Amino acid sequence: MTRRVLALAVMVLLAAPAATVAGQSPPADERRIDSLFAEWTRGNTPGASVAVVCNGQIVFKKGYGFASLEHRAPITPATVFDVASVSKQFAGLAVAMLVTEGRVKLTDDIRKYIPEMGDVGHTITVGHLVHHTSGLRDWPGTLQLAGWRFDDVISFDQILRMAYNQRSLNFVPGAEYTYSNTGYNLLAEMVARVTGKSFRAWTDENLFRPLGMTNSHFHDDHTQIVPNRAFGYSRRPDSTYSAVTNNLMALGSSSLFSTAEDLAKWVINFDEQKVGGPAAITQMRERVPLNDGSPNNYAFGLSHGQYRGQPTLSHSGGWASFATFIVHFPEQHFGVIVLANSGVVQPTRAAYGIADIFLEKELGPRTPANMNALATAPTVDVAPAVLDRYPGLYRLGPGWYVRVRREGNTLRTQATHEAEFPMSARSDTAFWVDAYSAPMTFRWVQGQPTQLTYRGRQYPKLAEPAPLTRAQLAAFTGDYESEELATVYRVEPDDSGLVMRHRRHGMIRLTRLSGDEFGGSMWFTRSVEFQRDARGQVTGFAVLIDERSRNIRFTKRR
Repeated sequence: MTRRVLALAVMVLLAAPAATVAGQSPPADERRIDSLFAEWTRGNTPGASVAVVCNGQIVFKKGYGFASLEHRAPITPATVFDVASVSKQFAGLAVAMLVTEGRVKLTDDIRKYIPEMGDVGHTITVGHLVHHTSGLRDWPGTLQLAGWRFDDVISFDQILRMAYNQRSLNFVPGAEYTYSNTGYNLLAEMVARVTGKSFRAWTDENLFRPLGMTNSHFHDDHTQIVPNRAFGYSRRPDSTYSAVTNNLMALGSSSLFSTAEDLAKWVINFDEQKVGGPAAITQMRERVPLNDGSPNNYAFGLSHGQYRGQPTLSHSGGWASFATFIVHFPEQHFGVIVLANSGVVQPTRAAYGIADIFLEKELGPRTPANMNALATAPTVDVAPAVLDRYPGLYRLGPGWYVRVRREGNTLRTQATHEAEFPMSARSDTAFWVDAYSAPMTFRWVQGQPTQLTYRGRQYPKLAEPAPLTRAQLAAFTGDYESEELATVYRVEPDDSGLVMRHRRHGMIRLTRLSGDEFGGSMWFTRSVEFQRDARGQVTGFAVLIDERSRNIRFTKRR
């Protein structure tokens, strides 16, 4: 590192104790850090805990805002947060340690360790789980569809039972990278079975105690009292805050309770490698390409990336309004931890802002936000007769449609469940959308636009669906059951169309998208596509929640 960075590190380290004392003037660079969190120092607001490490030392630590708005308890570097998905790297190192000890192989079928897993038609290996390439459905959306709410108690056992009952996958293992919390819950259970200790006990003994992380634990008891604990808050439209319930025990994928001070010790260990050892630390950074050879930058709970030309290892987390981020710059032996108790704090942006301050002479130039030539191309006028042909419906994927309409001499676009945005014409067939930071271009066939290209993929223009008659809607009426989720939905028409009813969720309104595909009014019913037999009779439907949970099948019982 340059002398300037080392000098700054020493300066801030010496000044850090004064940073928490009211009335003392901090150094200029500390004021720059404070400015990133200024909004969270005014009034009774949530905030963030921050720690910065450099060359094996904590060089800055400070808290902003309140851990409890009810009791006005300030956030400090010792405040305990639910760090959400930042937890995954701890499960990742646990697996890497077992691999280097010869107790687990990445090529092992997960059913070798967890035989309760159902037959999904493919082998899922330990390696698939650590790299998010298993195809297993993610539990948050899947449990919601099954009837859970996020403010319920969601236990580790409930998540495991959901995983054990999956009978199909999102995709063939290894074919895609798609984030799956479920996979990391299974890894935590595997660690427990291989070691003969609970995941909490094993991580306490082998990770937290050796590192001196005395305020860290995997939270496996939602009734446990945790001293110095922060609570999560969401911001309402009127800028007041709501408390968010957190009764989750998703060991391995989430539910690590820790502090900025403790996590600083964790990041320092990436360089010192005292816990886990060099072989396991190296193992957890290993990337494995997908089946077709394309790269996958996720490994053992860490995302490989770059920031201003420098390699990074990072992970974010979000749950119950906690928003967290850790980034490590291995070549600079530098890292930043930002833990927030509200998603409006934006810890990722803050962490990179801190990196800019400490590493400003180590980093390369900033990448322009828009590299596409159409972003800066001049706007052109398009003939009204041409504009008239674009409006209509374009299908981007299950439950994901874009509607284009004309307004005066311009076009506007609106995706499913999103706001409408203007389209700026760059030619007769190419339009720039500032809100998407991307262009939309159109292919014409025989004088008509038939295809939309967006982010490198082509999507068809569809005929507008005709309204369904009452008799046509009645054909969907019935009870639909998922044996996998052990839940039932009642589908029936009402005065405005079609609805689904569930014992816990109540009524979910369905809006026809195209053909037999409908979109639901709750987030976990993005696409509800009905199936028919050879006679045209409705026999069931498949739900796509999101890319992490697809094709969940329900059978019509009556």
